Amino acid sequence: MIDIEVEDLAWTAALPEAEALARQAAEAVLAHENRAGEGVTILLADDDAVAELNQQFRGKAGSTNVLSFPAAENPEQHLGDIALASGVCLREAEAQGKSLAHHLQHLVAHGVFHLLGYDHMTDAEAEVMEGLERVILSGLGAPDPYEAG
Repeated sequence: MIDIEVEDLAWTAALPEAEALARQAAEAVLAHENRAGEGVTILLADDDAVAELNQQFRGKAGSTNVLSFPAAENPEQHLGDIALASGVCLREAEAQGKSLAHHLQHLVAHGVFHLLGYDHMTDAEAEVMEGLERVILSGLGAPDPYEAG
């Protein structure tokens, strides 16, 4: 089950279909990984809320685009939570010449892959994770987020 909470209305002001796009991306990752019965909570928040989470749980000052919080093993098969910062995501999409819709879907997919244990700390890990993200986004009709230009 995908649970989405819109905490910052800037998300739906900028992208009325934000909830549906986030759900679609999360479901695509879970289906691809044969984990469709498992749950994720997605928080569409503002920069201040994500900055607070970043400080509290990672000891890092400031906001970031997406944070993932894996859950401990549980009988509900809840994988964990993802939080996205509206201002950071809007600025990134604009700076990178991407639509907010495609950027949101990329970051949700990225966050869900983290919940599933994927990482990008090494070049080899990044290659695997980015390849999976490309497959998901292609299936959603979104362009390659790593393609230059």
